[in-house]
Amino acid sequence: MNLLDASAKRTDVFPIVKHYIDALELYPMFEKHIPKPLNSLIEPGQVLCMIVANIICSSKPFYKIEEWVADYIDGIGEYPVNAKLYNDDQLGRTVDRLYHADRHTMMTEAVANAIRVYNLETKAIHNDSTSITFTGAYNGCCDENTVKLTQGFNKDHRPDCKQIVFGLNITEDGHVPLGFKLFDGNTTDDTTHIPNWEGLREFLDKADFIYAADCKLCSADNLAYIAGSGGMFITLIPKNRKEVKEFYEYLGDNDVEWEIAYTTENSRKKGQMIVYSTYEGGKSSAGYRIIWAHSSSKADQDKIRRERKIEKVIENLKLLGTKLNRYNLKTEEQIETAVKKICKGAGDLFQVKIVEEKKVEKLRIGPGRPGPNTKYKEIESVSYRIEWSPDNEAIERKSETDGIFPLITNTTLEAAEVLKTYKKQPFLEKRMYTTKSILEVAPVFLKLPRRIETVMFLYFLALMIVSLIERNIRKNMERKKIDQLPILPQGMNTKHPTWNNLTYFFRNVYLSLIASGGKIIKTAVKGMTSLHYLVVQLLEAPNSIYEKLKDGWWQFAT
Repeated sequence: MNLLDASAKRTDVFPIVKHYIDALELYPMFEKHIPKPLNSLIEPGQVLCMIVANIICSSKPFYKIEEWVADYIDGIGEYPVNAKLYNDDQLGRTVDRLYHADRHTMMTEAVANAIRVYNLETKAIHNDSTSITFTGAYNGCCDENTVKLTQGFNKDHRPDCKQIVFGLNITEDGHVPLGFKLFDGNTTDDTTHIPNWEGLREFLDKADFIYAADCKLCSADNLAYIAGSGGMFITLIPKNRKEVKEFYEYLGDNDVEWEIAYTTENSRKKGQMIVYSTYEGGKSSAGYRIIWAHSSSKADQDKIRRERKIEKVIENLKLLGTKLNRYNLKTEEQIETAVKKICKGAGDLFQVKIVEEKKVEKLRIGPGRPGPNTKYKEIESVSYRIEWSPDNEAIERKSETDGIFPLITNTTLEAAEVLKTYKKQPFLEKRMYTTKSILEVAPVFLKLPRRIETVMFLYFLALMIVSLIERNIRKNMERKKIDQLPILPQGMNTKHPTWNNLTYFFRNVYLSLIASGGKIIKTAVKGMTSLHYLVVQLLEAPNSIYEKLKDGWWQFAT
């Protein structure tokens, strides 16, 4: 009689991820562009899909993926056998093959599949870039076409480290990535927009989409190129531009009739509403519309920020007054430098005066008691003190600009719609946050720049899948009028489920197997409840991705 053998294999959110990878047809895409080597025991497509799944489910460096995948393939706590196919050498060789493949075409195919399968809208595209920081030497590059790791303006506040610049485009519909591009680490943001816009125009096969970006887009060359090519843009005007200074001066002597654009609830302060208003004044020197926007929330923040800055300047000026005429604060130039440092960013809000005080003393020349013939010499000593006071008029003028920010556009949208479109830009920053934190972009464990460049392509695919998952569950919750889901720790509710929430909620789901004589005779999925299946349906996946799980379900081959 054969003895029964029970085992368990990890499942959690992996079937959901696999469903999305299959829907985007990533496996056949990899197979089409990367032929299987004759001496390989596993298809490149399977390896690359597993790396993408690992990035989404539990981002690990290459040397830890084998032990991660063992819980799914061989069983929880079992000795890795089949998982050994996913050792770091195998992963590295496959990534090298991906580097030499046509990744641009693959990205186009994957994004096109996402648009087709999930009906993504492409009326407005948002762009931003960030720096991806690396530690280590990274002295060599594979060839002249490989992105170069260099030092540059580091947004992670690590100027001592090398970096690459990661540019990302997302849809306004669900904030799903539509494309990315890597640039050398010393590339400035303002030079990335024209090639990025051209790439979008080529992919979308149209130019009349709205291209929204931060103030780095607002250069004469960038705006003229997009407008001259039939494109539309919305961006922020930098504060140091002439148009901004002129409008702030205009505010000092004139009343502006703001029109309420829309109101929304403050996500950080429950019950508080944010009021957005607009005012469309003159045009720029190039003839583009300038729309001045006002946010009640930003106005409060600007006021608090200014008051804190004033308090800090007052505190430091008081402290400076006790240190004068000693050490490196003996000359007027030294004191003036210290004052400028203290008042940096708020110098126009204070009146500061350095007062020089001279004192003359007579000193007897020679020894002995003073007499009628005693000679004296005069010694002059100079000391300094500071007098300061807040400039109340300047502070009042500054308060008139609280909450105001200028937008420039060549669209024909109503001013309120221009503002609404631009206000989707922060969602792009959240996607950058997802890349760096939730997906834990970690190519610092790779030695070769070409592998870093290739793995960033896989991170883009992973980010696109996570974004689609979050978009679909929120869209379907709204469609089915489900206000919140109790999927947080201790059954707490969330109105806007994130990928982190889902991975936590599915953490205890696993596949139970019973074998006899080396053959599987029964399988059962454990840990799934009616709420789990509701979430699966909201993700636009069939219940069968869990109900019909069999051993080997993790294979991506069709």
